[in-house]
Parts: sequence; structure tokens; C-alpha cells
Amino acid sequence: MPKITLPDGSVREFPHAISVGDIAAAIGPGLAKAALAGRVDGDLVDLSYRVGTDANVAIITAKDPEGLEILRHSTAHLLGQAVKALYPEAQVTIGPVIEDGFYYDFSYSRSFTPADLEAIEAKMHELAAQDMPIVRTEMGREEASRFFREMGEEYKAEIIKDIPEGEVLSLYRQGDFIDLCRGPHVPSTGKLGAFKLTKLAGAYWRGDSRNEMLQRIYGTAWPDRKSLNTYLRRLEEAEKRDHRRIGKQLDLFHTQEEAPGMVFWHPKGWSIWTTIEQYMRRVYTDCGYQEVRTPQVVDVSLWKRSGHWDNYKEHMFFTDSENREYALKPMNCPGHIQLFNHTLRSYKDLPLRYGEFGSCHRNETSGALHGIMRVRGFTQDDGHIFCTEEQIEEEVAAFHRQAMKVYADFGFNDVSVKIALRPDSRIGSDEEWDKAEETLRKALRRCDVEWEELPGEGAFYSPKIEYHLHDAIGRAWQVGTIQADYHMPMKLGAEYIDEHSNRKTPVMLHRAILGSLERFIGILIEHHEGKLPFWLAPVQLVVMTITDRQADYAKQVHGILLKQGFRAILDLRNEKIGFKIREHTLQRIPYLLVVGDREAENQTISVRTRAGENLGSKSFEALLEMLAEEPVPSASGIIT
Repeated sequence: MPKITLPDGSVREFPHAISVGDIAAAIGPGLAKAALAGRVDGDLVDLSYRVGTDANVAIITAKDPEGLEILRHSTAHLLGQAVKALYPEAQVTIGPVIEDGFYYDFSYSRSFTPADLEAIEAKMHELAAQDMPIVRTEMGREEASRFFREMGEEYKAEIIKDIPEGEVLSLYRQGDFIDLCRGPHVPSTGKLGAFKLTKLAGAYWRGDSRNEMLQRIYGTAWPDRKSLNTYLRRLEEAEKRDHRRIGKQLDLFHTQEEAPGMVFWHPKGWSIWTTIEQYMRRVYTDCGYQEVRTPQVVDVSLWKRSGHWDNYKEHMFFTDSENREYALKPMNCPGHIQLFNHTLRSYKDLPLRYGEFGSCHRNETSGALHGIMRVRGFTQDDGHIFCTEEQIEEEVAAFHRQAMKVYADFGFNDVSVKIALRPDSRIGSDEEWDKAEETLRKALRRCDVEWEELPGEGAFYSPKIEYHLHDAIGRAWQVGTIQADYHMPMKLGAEYIDEHSNRKTPVMLHRAILGSLERFIGILIEHHEGKLPFWLAPVQLVVMTITDRQADYAKQVHGILLKQGFRAILDLRNEKIGFKIREHTLQRIPYLLVVGDREAENQTISVRTRAGENLGSKSFEALLEMLAEEPVPSASGIIT
């Protein structure tokens, strides 16, 4: 007679073993209809799972994060079933859940087309409408391998090879489609319906370019049609804001095959970069950082001592010279420790804050590269604080205040804070990790901040606070971090003399507010849809003539603007003024200044905005007064 304890603390007794689905039905018909899976003593299970002993049970619906993942995972299986029904010779490989959706990789003799995608999606709806039961079975390792090989599913047999010995192999059947999967899954295909296939892509088997190129079909799935349509509208908006499209339209940057994952910055794009760098340099200065520069290429012996060789070498670039092996730095921390070690330090020197616009290289896979958002060569607003344990809390709290001010200055006012905790693969003792994690919590409490914790997502050498910016269409972007590291300074011999004349190892705080400048600029472009704030805009004003007669006056206006420090351009082309206004509006230039005969005669300027607002004629003095009111952030407003 199992006793079932529900999440609200209530207890229900049943006379015999009972399925999770029947428990849901006993609670109420509404819950039984919404139920997708269950959680029994912490483990996710199918609704068919039978509970025969006392247990804690929760019913999972699409309103739960786990429920949405199960819904999407089951929709991936529905995709696999549809593909096999339409193209029986296709082999299915893997089909995981990803953010906002799922994908499935297939091996097939020809490339799928957009027309195929439409046919597959239609077949998925047909199969979902049949409301086929989804049934779990178990099978022995050898039997399962033989089963899939006889079906012609060689990739599934390969996957089985990598499953640890002794692990139970579960298969899920829906109609005539059978897939290898741990589950759980929804009870029937009728639970699936609000989905959409979104795109096709290529992907190497197991992410290795030496293996076969597979075809990846992406999709999204939601609890209901309304949620799906909301997401699809957001996708359309994201497409309009794509930094690659806007970057090309505004002539900001480009990438090319000869330098994969590297960015060619055009003059206007570099103007955005330098404006951001100058602003962040003021942040460094005003917050007590000393700006430094460290080498790009360092002997691998340093990376072995720092721990990067054992934990990160697959992401590093290497070279050699004169029988010595070197690595391009993937991060700046070991170099900053070399600066700290260059002279004997006292406790009176701490906290010591170094800042560097450090250029780093990481060997990202080609499939992961994405415009300027995910690159192999990038620059960080990187910094490291060497301090005592007693100083950590105050330094982290100060950094938090700095970061929030910077994000607001760039137009981000919705920021989530998270703490990424110890991963399975790490260096250092549990005691050190306990201490580091709790110190970060204390600092956030000091700032009256709410945060979410992310178990297992810290760096191999330290936990970290993460800052996630929410953009204009609700997407979250992880940018800044601060990490409390007890380990790397010890590995690389960093020491200071304490007040008792004893040698001690400092704590090293790794911090960045923007993270990769390349990525941050991409986020900015998409957040503002290319309509950057006046202080950031690569071209702030354009002076346009109506006819050639105003050329001399326009040149005079343009020259004064340049002397005043504004980024202004001059358009004297023999084109209609409507054409010029439209062209420069599409270039997202904040202010469009028009001069005709009347303006030239009266020494005035007609002012328009990129939003189409006509501000009328202004004297030059009135224009300068208006521009002086444009917000230009100052790092001096940061509270340290």
C-alpha cells in the first residue's frame, strides 16, 4: 500500500502499485489531461511508470521547464518518425532538445530541400493527429545493437557502443517507429501539435569534420499554438535584427573564409569599437584598475602549470619555433599573474587591480562560429584583482555596482544574475570551492540582489557570477562574469607578504563586464536594431544639400561639427533630397541636417531624425545646444 507524498505535502495512499498517470487521474481530471510525465523521488519518469513503494511524486505538465523539454524531445521523435515514413532509406542519428526547440540529424543520400521540410512537417501533423501511444521497452545491449543493425540504423548501433556497460537500454515505440532513448516521453503523439520546423543545416557526425556530413533539421515546439506564434514572431523580429545583416547594410565589418572566426572591421564598425573601448578605459581608471598588456604567444610550459593544458588544450592554438612549443593565449589570467610575480608584493599593495583589452584566440569548431557573436579571435575587457580573502566580498560587490551601471549606459536595464557552481571536472578541494561559492553569495546579498544558481556550470578553476542581459525582444545574453579563484595563483607561485611577515597566496578575481567586445557589439546591434544611441553611432550627423548652390555653406557646417568632435559626414551629391534622406535614414544616422537656399541665406539648418521626425530649422547655436543634451555616459558615475 504505497503512500504518495505530493509537492504540496499532502499524502495519498493506494491499495497497490500504481502508475504515475493514474496518480494524476486520482488527483483530478484536469491534471490527468495536462500530465506529460512525472518525477518520482527526484527522477523524471514516463506516466506509465509504476510506483510500488512509498515515494515523493510530482506530476509534470507543459507549464514546468522539464515538461517543455519532454514535449520538445518527443516532437524530435515525431520528426524522426515522419522522416522515416517519407524517406525510408534515411538513417536517424541523434535528436536532442536545445534552447527553444530541438533538432534531429539524418544521414540521407540527397540533400533535403525547403519543399521536403514542408512535407515532413505536414506528415508530423498527420502522425500527431493519430494519437499513437508512445511505449517504453527495455532491451539488452547485444540484442539492441543487433536490432538496430538489422533495421539498417548503423548510427544507433554506434551510439550503443558508447553507452556504459550495465546501463539499461530503453527504446520508445510509436506506431512503426522505434528509437533508442533514455526518455521520458509524452504518453502519446496526440500531446504534440504546436510545433514548426524552422531550418536545415549541415552537421558532422559527432561534431568531427573527419566524419560524414549529416543533415540537421531544426524545429521548435510549444505547449499551445499561441505560444508557438509568439515565438515565431520573435524569430521574425530576430531575423530583422540579425547583426550580420545589419553589419553588411551599415558597412561595419565582414568575415571571410581565409580567416575563419576572425573579424575584418570596417571604418564605421571600428568607430563603434573604439568608442566602447574608450568608455571602458574610463571605467578601468575610475574604478582603480591599472591598464596593462601581456604577450599573445607564450611557451606551453606556462599553460601546463596554470592547468589550461589539462583542462582546455583542445580549444587552444599552438605553434613552434626553434624547438619550443608555444600557444596563443586563450585567456589573460596567467599573464597577469606574471605581472604580479615580477616584484615582491605586500598586503599593503592589495587589492591590486589589472585591466587589459586582451586579445585572445580559442579554437572553436567551424560549426559553432556565428558572425561576430562566436569567433576564434576576440578581445575582452578583461581584468584581474589580486586581494586577500577578507577583501573578496567588497571587491565583488563593487564590481557588481560597476557592471550594472555599464549595462544601463548601453541601454540594458533588464539583467539577470546567476552563480555558476563547481563542475565535475575541476581543480581544488571541496573546502576551497565551498568558501569561494559562499563568498560570491555574500557579496550579492550585500548588494540586495536576487540570483539563480547553476550547478555544474562553473569554470574548472572557480565558481563565477554571471550577468545575463535581456534585449529588446526578450532574449537573454550572458556577458560579464566575476570569479573567485584560489587555485591558479597558487599553481603559478603568486605570493605576498602579510602583516605578520609571512608569505601568503592572494585570491585572484577574474572579471569582465562586457566579455568579448566582438560579441557585445553584435548584441548591441541586435538590441538596438542598428539604431545605436547618439554617443555610440559611428556616424552621428549627415549634412545634405538640396542643390549645388548650398555646397559652400554645407562644408562650413560640416567643418564646425568636426571641430566640435562630432562624427559627421557631408553629402553633396547631385541627387534629390528625398533620396538622400531615405538613404541616410536606412543607415540609421541619428540626425539628418538639410541645407537649402533658405538655410544658407539665414545661416540655419533644417534638422530631421532617423525616426522621421522633422525638428524644423535651427540656428547653429541651437543645434549645438540640442546635441549637448544627448546623453553621453560617464564612468565617473560608477559607485565603487
